[in-house]
Amino acid sequence: MKILTLRNILRLSGLDLSAKIKMVRHKDSREAIMINGKEVEGNPYDWYRKDKDKFIAYQSEQHRDVFKGVKYVVSFIGEAGTTARFIGVYEVEGEDAVRKSAVGAEKFYYRMREVEGFEELKDRVIIDWGKAAITWHQWLTEDNDKEVIAITPGFEWDPPQDYEDIILNYSQLKYIICEKSFETWKRKLSDCNCIYAISDSCSGKLYVGSTYNREGIWGRWKDYAETGHGNDVELKKLLDADPEYAKKYFTWSILQILPLNVSDNVAIRKETSWKDRLGRSVCALNKN
Repeated sequence: MKILTLRNILRLSGLDLSAKIKMVRHKDSREAIMINGKEVEGNPYDWYRKDKDKFIAYQSEQHRDVFKGVKYVVSFIGEAGTTARFIGVYEVEGEDAVRKSAVGAEKFYYRMREVEGFEELKDRVIIDWGKAAITWHQWLTEDNDKEVIAITPGFEWDPPQDYEDIILNYSQLKYIICEKSFETWKRKLSDCNCIYAISDSCSGKLYVGSTYNREGIWGRWKDYAETGHGNDVELKKLLDADPEYAKKYFTWSILQILPLNVSDNVAIRKETSWKDRLGRSVCALNKN
């Protein structure tokens, strides 16, 4: 008996199971893949991770009319054996006649948009696709449900080897710290202090700060995970005006590693040096 199934968790997340729904499992090993009439490099896994528009274009272009009458596509990336990782629900809004006319190929093109509400499941839910792994598209019905065999933290949630390669948006930072299940991240961020930058992708401005406590980077960044602003004056103003600002625009990165026992005077002096090097106009989110 299947204890936890795909239909159950999708229903709990708000998907209308009375609609016509297809599941697709993307694992394309072709040497040459055509999208919009042009040969492209890569594979669905890389496109999903690094180029979402290309992934959606790939998914919505088919040699046969496989999405005829389909309301929702439940999308997966194929992994080892017959397993598959859930990566989102897409609504099929009809034929993309404009794209078909522009490309001029004998293919079927669909207008698709990702459906909101499944963020807590994306990249985390692993199912067993079943023995018919070669059948990459299947109807999701009561008789053809899929067993959920694992719920993971997500794609590659181990921290990078080099501190300078750490770049986290607010959702990632909050998830890593507040879920309290990422011991590798906690150990890494607790081993040292640092000079860090918070980048605002909306304005292009930076906040440069330093950590100097016995809990290291973790000790300071957990304040940001809890509030989004960490009580920094200029950041707090932005979140007071828009509580979703950090989620939409902030990313955290590390500029320089400092010892765990660094003094506040040394840390602040190095922080000041970074502000001078980057330019005070760039570090405009700092009050001083």
